[in-house]
Amino acid sequence: MKTGAEGKKSRVLSGMRPTGRLHIGHYFGALQNWVRLQNDSAYECFYFIADWHALTSDYADTSGVAENTLQIMIDYLAAGLDPAKSVIFLQSAVPEHAELHLLLSMVTPLGWLERVPTYKEALENVKDKDLHNYGFLGYPILQCADIVIYSKEGAKLYVPVGEDQVSHVELSREIVRRFGFFYGFKINQDLFLPGNFANYCVALKELRVIRTLREVIDSSSESLEASAAIRTSILRKHASEIGMQNFLDEVKEYGKYFKFNEVLTEPDAMLTPTPRIPGLDGRKMSKSYGNTITLSEADEEIRKKTKVMVTDPARKRRTDPGNPDVCPVYDWHKLFSTPQTLKWAAEGCRSAGIGCIECKAKMADHLIEWIAPVRERREKYEKNPKQVLEILDVGSNKARAVAQGTMQRVREAVFGWEKRREEIGGQESRGANARS
Repeated sequence: MKTGAEGKKSRVLSGMRPTGRLHIGHYFGALQNWVRLQNDSAYECFYFIADWHALTSDYADTSGVAENTLQIMIDYLAAGLDPAKSVIFLQSAVPEHAELHLLLSMVTPLGWLERVPTYKEALENVKDKDLHNYGFLGYPILQCADIVIYSKEGAKLYVPVGEDQVSHVELSREIVRRFGFFYGFKINQDLFLPGNFANYCVALKELRVIRTLREVIDSSSESLEASAAIRTSILRKHASEIGMQNFLDEVKEYGKYFKFNEVLTEPDAMLTPTPRIPGLDGRKMSKSYGNTITLSEADEEIRKKTKVMVTDPARKRRTDPGNPDVCPVYDWHKLFSTPQTLKWAAEGCRSAGIGCIECKAKMADHLIEWIAPVRERREKYEKNPKQVLEILDVGSNKARAVAQGTMQRVREAVFGWEKRREEIGGQESRGANARS
């Protein structure tokens, strides 16, 4: 069982934008794995509908967001997500996501966001929308907040992704690490007392910050308060550059002056192998290309769409042998057909024993057989949208309870109000005792 350091369940977080009904690419690319994880007792799963993220690029027209959210929730349930096993929620119903996004944005360098490859690609390629806004630029920070607000002390935090998305999780790790060095890295101020100045200098030598050491000695005539602030900044910057464990290893016995509390958990990418599932036209399956089969597709539409699927371009005539390994139809056979049909399709293609129309029709038979129970569950929920929204509301309340606990910890790390209130309360108590 994969659990955290203290035997706690690891947490899993993932979500989708409500841009329309889900298709079989979504199922095999994500939903199938989500269902597997929710059924694994090692994990506590949180799956959400990212309606705020939909606004980052579609802010000019939000008329479809509510209906798309309902349809995606129905697809989630039809695909097998179980509200008894997973927390399924709506992003905007948990306002703490926005609060954490704000706090994370305070420490995230602008250059980090501008260098995100998908941001630069979208600015160059998307011509029908104006993406020159903070919402789109700051997308990775909101994404980071979505993930790490479900941090749990002593437990691992995973985001199931394909290899092409690992960089997004890595950026979230960097943002969390930077946030932690500002608000979780504590230095015992005794280190900066005049009597401990030698200790401070030796610690800097251990860290090999020679130039900085010269600066500190030159500025030692400043007020103790100002000098301590400068020295804290120097140490924090260096620790953030080399990592906390490396920092503690380098300062050796002077580690007694430093403490690090994990405010938020750095997420890990859970690499998920996904089968190749091209669209009807051979390109990547995407709603924007119009080359999908939705989870709600009728049998007649499935046959109609698959009948015109692209195949091996080498098979120009019925008598031409083909190569199933480069044929999108055969990729779909791998997902839906039996081993016997798979063998029949591969051998028949290579020998020209079967034609492409025959091959497509057989694949469509198996696809219809596979999709029937999914569509049946979908129709049941579609007839009762009120029940669907109630399930979403219950999940959102559960998610918010977790998010509120995280934000309590985050606010205290950033502002220290509870500590300050206790200090004030203690002062008043001592004052009352002195007067009595």
